[in-house]
Amino acid sequence: MRFLAIGDVVGRPGRNILKSTLSKLKENYKIDVVIANCENAAGGNGLTKKVADELFSIGIDVMTMGNHVWANKEIFSFIENETRIIRPANYPEGTTPGRGYNVFEKNNLKFAVINLCGRVFMENLDCPFRKIDEILGKIECPIVIVDFHAEATSEKIALGFYVDGRVSCLYGTHTHVQTADEKILPNGTAYITDIGMTGPYDSVLGVDKDIVIQKFTTLLPVRFEVAKGKAQFNGIVFEVDNNSGKAVSIERINFTLEE
Repeated sequence: MRFLAIGDVVGRPGRNILKSTLSKLKENYKIDVVIANCENAAGGNGLTKKVADELFSIGIDVMTMGNHVWANKEIFSFIENETRIIRPANYPEGTTPGRGYNVFEKNNLKFAVINLCGRVFMENLDCPFRKIDEILGKIECPIVIVDFHAEATSEKIALGFYVDGRVSCLYGTHTHVQTADEKILPNGTAYITDIGMTGPYDSVLGVDKDIVIQKFTTLLPVRFEVAKGKAQFNGIVFEVDNNSGKAVSIERINFTLEE
């Protein structure tokens, strides 16, 4: 199977570049499954039902989330029933709506998608290392994809080696900056520290750069706004052996498009 994983989609610019390019990307790369991190897809902060439906309609198969999953309260009204949206699995059990992983089927092949949040410089959620052990003990299909939404490079690399050979691909999200360390680890897991951001190119992590500069230079409260103008697409394409679940290849994608 060939997968396209799309870096954090930010606001309208991110959605627009997906509308313009996703169909052609799927065709050119012969993609079977598209996974996108969508925790900032609606107005740059959170996800609404309208935006989720819009993104599903253009060809996204599975949406993963992160620490901003609850930023737009509307998500509480639909995440429980929308099985294609995966939120971080290491939120507290029994009290958190939605699901932290799910098993899907495409072209008569099953694959699992897991979403986890890191703990370094982030909320003190349940341990992602123990949580992934728990989840992998429940999943029976060989193809397993992990979106690890985390800040610290070291935490991401460590978890990659920890699950090497037990998952098909582990990629990082959250920093909105694509890293150049894509590789296949010794036991067959495709890995990259961060797949980047799909959103405004001339920005600070998707936010209007002048607003962020004002924040840093004055230390006064500001209201963040999604930047306008040229958009960028960040992501990876990776191929997985259908029988073993081992990664065959991994490739970064990074391009820009004028609005």
